[in-house]
Amino acid sequence: MTPTFRAGIRVALKKGVTDPEGKSTHKALELLGFRDVRGVAAERLYAVELAARSEEDARRQGDEIARRLLANPVIHEYTITVEKVR
Repeated sequence: MTPTFRAGIRVALKKGVTDPEGKSTHKALELLGFRDVRGVAAERLYAVELAARSEEDARRQGDEIARRLLANPVIHEYTITVEKVR
């Protein structure tokens, strides 16, 4: 039986790319009285379960998923964490 891994793929905008969702959330927090918030950045976290022979194989699959679908290399950066679930 092939082990199952969970790849956490976090996709965020690169520095210098405008983040309208983060800016809007920051403004809303200020209006709600949260004056100590210095900045907000919107990110997406995908939890993908993968059948893989090893953690390294699961990481390679997660990287390919991020490159081919989840992240636009022009504006996004991504990180991947992998853990065995079964």
